[in-house]
Amino acid sequence: MGYAHEYAAAIMHRGRVPMDPADYVPNWQDGPRKAKFHPGADGFPLPDAGYPAGATVDRGLFAENASAQGAFDLGSLSGMLRDSYGLTGRRLGVQANTDLNALPFYPLANWSRGSASGGGLYPVSIHWVSGPSAPVPPGVHYYSTRHHTMQRLLTGDVSGQVREALGDGAPGPETDQYLVLGIKYWQNSFKYNSFSFHAVSMDLGACVQTWRMWAAARGLSVEPALWFDEERLAALLGVDPAQEGIFAVVPLKWAGMQGGSAHRGATAPVAVGRADVERSRTVLTFDALLRMQAATSADATARPAPDALGPAAAHPVDPGLAEVALPPARPLDADVRTALRARRSSFGRFDAQKPVTADQLAACLAAASAGSRLGGDTGDARLARVYAFVNHVEGVEPGSYVHDPERRSLRRVKEGRPGEFLQRNYFLANYNLEQAGAVLVPTVRTTAVLDAVGDRGYRLVNATIGAVAQSVYTAAAAVELGCGVALGFDNISYIEELGLEGTGEAPLLIMMIGNERPAPADFRYEIA
Repeated sequence: MGYAHEYAAAIMHRGRVPMDPADYVPNWQDGPRKAKFHPGADGFPLPDAGYPAGATVDRGLFAENASAQGAFDLGSLSGMLRDSYGLTGRRLGVQANTDLNALPFYPLANWSRGSASGGGLYPVSIHWVSGPSAPVPPGVHYYSTRHHTMQRLLTGDVSGQVREALGDGAPGPETDQYLVLGIKYWQNSFKYNSFSFHAVSMDLGACVQTWRMWAAARGLSVEPALWFDEERLAALLGVDPAQEGIFAVVPLKWAGMQGGSAHRGATAPVAVGRADVERSRTVLTFDALLRMQAATSADATARPAPDALGPAAAHPVDPGLAEVALPPARPLDADVRTALRARRSSFGRFDAQKPVTADQLAACLAAASAGSRLGGDTGDARLARVYAFVNHVEGVEPGSYVHDPERRSLRRVKEGRPGEFLQRNYFLANYNLEQAGAVLVPTVRTTAVLDAVGDRGYRLVNATIGAVAQSVYTAAAAVELGCGVALGFDNISYIEELGLEGTGEAPLLIMMIGNERPAPADFRYEIA
């Protein structure tokens, strides 16, 4: 049994037994940047990219990847990056989050992005390793989110190194174009210390799921690899593997790639020499974070067999539970770009005077189910099960339910209004959970996943949860509901309330959906 089991248990109990260091206070004045900084690096702006009609959220969530026959080009790569991790607008409105007082000041402004992020910290670093098929000189590029540019860190075709690091059985097409996703821990740990590994691995899933939705809606495919030679890729990118984990590689089918070009590229050791310059004068390390990085990268090349996760899949729903029918899900006919740019956290804006409709709830539950399969080299097992605490939904009595994705219905777990339980077990003051129409709770059998594929499976567990959250956020925006996601709750109380003591299911996140108060006081940055 590896260290990830111990860490997972600590996460589940942290509402009752604080994790070390319990007295940690972030030094906000000495915090890191929200992106890497490479002084002197040249680069090029990415082109503006349109978004085609018919690229709806429904298509992005429910299209079969096998039907995605299109190929990326520079325009589609630019659009996907802009809509997922690029800055798309400014958030400044009256709400209940603790950072409200700082937001009017421009240096502390909060900029919106399509993907969700724990604490709004966005620690995922995106590198594009391009071979000769792309319309730019081959090399390693860093995606600068603030400028929507590619910064060149290395010139020369090193796509062969990535291909060899992926090894046999990697998902995706034969190609010489790769997106490599790392996580710079200090961008998150300066705020969340030992808890940070739990949060950042969800960020990875949210980013990848945004790409999967965006690409599928356009007839493209994104299939992430989570198992590869992490040490080799860290060396290629010139990063310290104790300070930045390499979490995923996404091969891109590229338009106009010449036959045989996927077999070119240097495989001899070569590395990026232009290092990121840290803003913080003091960078701290945390034992649990170091140990989790070591544990989850130790067997990074041991890609599991396609059926390895079968024993860890979500349990079938108990047919003995009373069934509550749901109407067909409301169509998610907004285009993906529009939904992603409308996505935001509600932060206390929920208003129960207007209940959620049953077809809106059905749409969000269907999206959560679609997000529970991350794809790539993680197999086809559905890892997450979704529970719903219903407060204010038309035609559905208040109570706790489990979603039955096969029958597209709810099964009643417990009767009675859940609002008091929800608020009592929430740690923060930025939401009134009783005012939400429903609170959705994804669970994963974390221990079973770790037993099936080893400690690296912890990254998969949380990436799956992040993908579910991103799917629900996007669906909520598409059906014009508010949404909020939070980690600050007593996990053990949820296990007890839902009767999960014997199932091995771990409630890892809560997702609130509902209508917001009318006429919100928002700053119109577009006309300022």
